[in-house]
Amino acid sequence: MSISLETLAKEVERSVEPVYRLIDERALSNHAKVLAAFRRARVSEFHLKGSTGYGYGDSGRDTLEKIYADVFRAEKALVRSQIVSGTHAIALCLYGVLRPGDELLSAQGEPYDTLAAMIGLRGKTNGSLKDIGVVYRQVDLTSEGNLDYSRLGQALNQKTKMVLLQRSAGYRWGASLGIDRLREAIRFIKDRKPDTVIFVDNCYGEFVELEEPVEAGADLVAGSLIKNPGGGLAPTGGYVAGQEKFVDMAAARWSAPGIGAEVGPSGDMQRLLYQGLFLAPHVVSEALKGAVFASMFFEKLGCQVLPGYSDHRSDIVQAIMLGTPERMLAFCRGLQKGSPVDSHVMPAPYEMPGYSDPVIMAAGTFIQGATLELSADGPMRPPYVVYLQGGLSKEYTKLALLSAARELIQG
Repeated sequence: MSISLETLAKEVERSVEPVYRLIDERALSNHAKVLAAFRRARVSEFHLKGSTGYGYGDSGRDTLEKIYADVFRAEKALVRSQIVSGTHAIALCLYGVLRPGDELLSAQGEPYDTLAAMIGLRGKTNGSLKDIGVVYRQVDLTSEGNLDYSRLGQALNQKTKMVLLQRSAGYRWGASLGIDRLREAIRFIKDRKPDTVIFVDNCYGEFVELEEPVEAGADLVAGSLIKNPGGGLAPTGGYVAGQEKFVDMAAARWSAPGIGAEVGPSGDMQRLLYQGLFLAPHVVSEALKGAVFASMFFEKLGCQVLPGYSDHRSDIVQAIMLGTPERMLAFCRGLQKGSPVDSHVMPAPYEMPGYSDPVIMAAGTFIQGATLELSADGPMRPPYVVYLQGGLSKEYTKLALLSAARELIQG
């Protein structure tokens, strides 16, 4: 390169300052929303204490769920440390609501890899939705990557119980589904079949925009606490939010019918779940700034990127097309070297449960798998795209990306 990476980084920082200011404005609005929910719930120190055993009468747990419902503009929420991942939270919703003979319709083609395994689209997954008699159909996106409303309208039928929508594009080179487009899709579906349950996989989308999917008409949403809403502090957990009757159905799947959300100890992590949610709008804004920086920085290094640095964003994911497996490996090596944890570890592709291709992941995180901290991953298949997400601070993200760029240039 004719200029150093550090000089290029400074130029990029100056160029993206107007975009940073827009992110700050959204963060302020979202932070105000969260703060107001805490104050309405009259959060006190005793709410931050945990419980054991069955967790009966855990007012801290119940109050946190009221705050989540308030923030997400939902009738009810289920927020539990025993939900181990976003996929688990999504499973509670699908298995909780769907019955044998019901049809699940995906409006964006085949869903994210782990969901595809859960549904029963590939391999032999014991206990998949297919195993229990749930019918699955999908409507592929148009060649431009948009929802195909003509085919979606044709696909809706009397057996369609639930339509699945994903905020994030997953391991697909395409735009994520923003709130405005989500609202449009939900209106289209409800106009044709009002009793359809609209479920939204909200992973990576929380606090990115000014509204959440329930405000756009979704009946049920789910996500992971080690992504956006955990604010980098939640050590585990997931959430479900939406209409009370559907949240109750998911809760019955989480524990058992007749027990539902009444049980479940919060252990000794209650403070982290509260504090993480409180900080989430700010930490998400830092992750978004890191993604904006990455977009322009790697575009100037000759990579295709999506979204562009000034594009409207509806999740925290930044896709960078690297073109070859070697370059993908080099990027992940460099990012890992720039991490605070396991910087000496060499990332390598490996088979992960629920994925159809070997996946490489760079994630030197304090909490295992916490993609909000900063991680990059992707399946080892053409066109060899790495999906960057998270960043507890813009400064950390910048340093880690400089490390990734050095490895890419040298490697």
